Amino acid sequence: MQTNLRPMSLGEILDRTAQLYRTNFLLFAGIASVYAGVLLVLNLIQLGLNQLMLHWNMTQQLPIASLGYVVLIFPVIILCAVAAVAANNRAVAWVNLGQPATIRAAYKSIWPKIGRYLWLATIIAFVVYSPFIFIFGGYCGFLYGYARPRGFFTTGGQQADPSGLFVVGLVSLALFGLLLAWLVYAALMGLRYSLAVAACVIEDIPARKAIRRSIELSKESRGRIFVLGLLIFAIQLGLVMITQMFFFVAAYLAVKKGHTLPAWMLALQQLVGFFTNSFIGPMYATGLTLFYYDQRIRKEGFDIEWMMEAAGMTRTPAAELVLPAEFEAPAPTHETDTPTNTTDPPFEPVPLAEPGETGEPALQPPPAEGHNG
Repeated sequence: MQTNLRPMSLGEILDRTAQLYRTNFLLFAGIASVYAGVLLVLNLIQLGLNQLMLHWNMTQQLPIASLGYVVLIFPVIILCAVAAVAANNRAVAWVNLGQPATIRAAYKSIWPKIGRYLWLATIIAFVVYSPFIFIFGGYCGFLYGYARPRGFFTTGGQQADPSGLFVVGLVSLALFGLLLAWLVYAALMGLRYSLAVAACVIEDIPARKAIRRSIELSKESRGRIFVLGLLIFAIQLGLVMITQMFFFVAAYLAVKKGHTLPAWMLALQQLVGFFTNSFIGPMYATGLTLFYYDQRIRKEGFDIEWMMEAAGMTRTPAAELVLPAEFEAPAPTHETDTPTNTTDPPFEPVPLAEPGETGEPALQPPPAEGHNG
């Protein structure tokens, strides 16, 4: 059990993240591979359906069929993604405190509360993305109600209304400004809620309480969390560019010649994406879990509580001590934890002997003064 917890700087948290990820690579990559594997299978199915529709000359129905397939698999993708993030937080919490961890145990520990984690993800997604949906939906409604009747989307000889061009351009410019404002808003909300999943998983608390915990714990450290996110994003973007560059170039050359990538190359691209997602998926969640512990140490003295618990001076809440099932001690077989021996006779108290009954002379009072015998 690790007892050298202490407040860490941003550089130390990054070093600790790299250390945990390097020493537990198979654990974290294995947890992420469950989600990446499901995504790979679903993408290969979609690829096969697309190739089948092209073989049947159903190119006009292909966009609608692809959109319908995405809508159908979207709940499965969200479920697997939320489960992977929660399991990764649980595994990081175990290894950071020196406890044993396995892939199976991490998923087994979070699965009974998967509904809670889905609700937490739904709340966060609604708060972060609802302004974007409202803005983009309003713009689409404007194009349909104003620009379309004026001939902006016609392909025939009808010319667009010149008077409406200025209005459409002005509204499009306003859309660009609103989207920039939304990006700032989304970043701020994401930083406020960045520690909610870790709090929900580790402390075993409801979704709304986990959000309040994240808002409180993340104060005075959101700038450092933002830098962590930028670094992880840069690593992910660089890795994706390196692994997918060949397919981007091949697709560009194929389109330039009027062709499309063959099915085997598209399948290979999905396979490479599986390994990429498995490798980079746990990085950000690992860093956020370490930030969660760092903030608890700074604000609540968690390091002192943990050391006192290690010394047997206090009792840590059960949520902090959840161990994988295969590492738990076996339950006692008797009704009580104290073993009993049924062959021994019952204990009976031995009565104290009166003075003189044991063969030893009874104590006599001292002689009075002046008595000669």
